[in-house]
Amino acid sequence: MGTSWMVAAEIPLSDPARLEFQNASIQQLNYKGKPALKMREEKVAGPSGGGALAQLKGMNFHDGVIEVDVAGKPIEGATETARGFIGVIFRMGEGNHFENIYLRPTNGRAADQAMRNHSVQYAAGPEWGWRKLRETEPFKYESYADMVAGEWTHMKVVVKGTTAQLYVGNAEQPCLVIQDMKNGDSQGGVALWTGPETEGYFRNLKITPAK
Repeated sequence: MGTSWMVAAEIPLSDPARLEFQNASIQQLNYKGKPALKMREEKVAGPSGGGALAQLKGMNFHDGVIEVDVAGKPIEGATETARGFIGVIFRMGEGNHFENIYLRPTNGRAADQAMRNHSVQYAAGPEWGWRKLRETEPFKYESYADMVAGEWTHMKVVVKGTTAQLYVGNAEQPCLVIQDMKNGDSQGGVALWTGPETEGYFRNLKITPAK
């Protein structure tokens, strides 16, 4: 699994050598006045594509806190299903096992309340994609949080055992509470993720393992 990180660490995204990329086109730049890592799919596969991934090298994460500032928006010319999907993947393991918590920024201020209710999402590989979770247990693995597509949004994911909580912005309470992560009490890698047809930006990544 690699080396365990035992203390809180701010991870400089300005050093691509710290990251391993999958289907990712990246660029270091300033976005809205802040230094950022820009990432999108190298090969855009449309709404059914898997997105882009930047995995931290040498990271073995079990319990703790993952924090990062993100800004996601649909790419130019995206299909109507594009939502600016952006978030974090953690506990990545063999057999494509992982946990994923992400945002749909364009839903944050949608006029349709049903769309707003799909602003944040939990999913897990290889079996539990968002569609299956929505069909089997509607509303349990997604929720609402205020956000604006393309604007900086703070994410904080608190992980313990089989549970995870997502805090968005400066909220004191989580907007999404997961009591039964589908891959159980596992451990593994951590990655930044942008979904299909997304232009994503990341900064201020910090990981604090539980003591």
